[in-house]
Amino acid sequence: MDIENIIFDFGGVIIDIDPMLTVKELEKLGFHNIEKLKSKDFYQKVIYKFEKGIDTPAVFHDKLRTYLQMDLSDSQLDEAWNALLFDIPEERIRVIEEVKKHYPIYLLSNSNEIHYDLYVRDLQLRFGYREFDELFNKAYFSFDLHLAKPHVEIFEFVINQHHLNPEKTLFIDDRIENIEGARKAGLKTFHLAPPLRIRDIFNTGVLKPGLEIV
Repeated sequence: MDIENIIFDFGGVIIDIDPMLTVKELEKLGFHNIEKLKSKDFYQKVIYKFEKGIDTPAVFHDKLRTYLQMDLSDSQLDEAWNALLFDIPEERIRVIEEVKKHYPIYLLSNSNEIHYDLYVRDLQLRFGYREFDELFNKAYFSFDLHLAKPHVEIFEFVINQHHLNPEKTLFIDDRIENIEGARKAGLKTFHLAPPLRIRDIFNTGVLKPGLEIV
């Protein structure tokens, strides 16, 4: 297996997420149109520009209030918005530390400022890393880059920043649309579909043979 570098997704790969937990928190606050939150319209109107760093948290709060048609405080919105995030499992941090001994590793995540503040605090308090750039060779977040997966440009940015050979660089993600975007950039990919976890594809930091890498 001729892999020299590895790029990891974050949500669904390193940290578990469950958007339905945010839905349940909003239900507690009095919002009951669940299908509206599952729609592409919600992503396009409220989340997309926030994940690309175009909208500030203040703009996001206002858009979310308008979309929900509810007069909720910023703290109520943040609590509901962050409900979808679980703590970072210690086991996965230890796997990443082992992998870094064998490959240059990078993080590439679609994320936003509110979520980032929460899980970087988790990383600091529980694992002693000040930022994700200490755990990985380099970490990239969509809101910083003003680019987002699955668009090919975000993968090309990381490839060009580190002069990576895409044919020898593996991208790991749980979402098939992001896998397809990475393939368009020439990257090798592994779709980490449930119930697989990153512990299942590495053996003491080295990729296991026989993985379905495309």
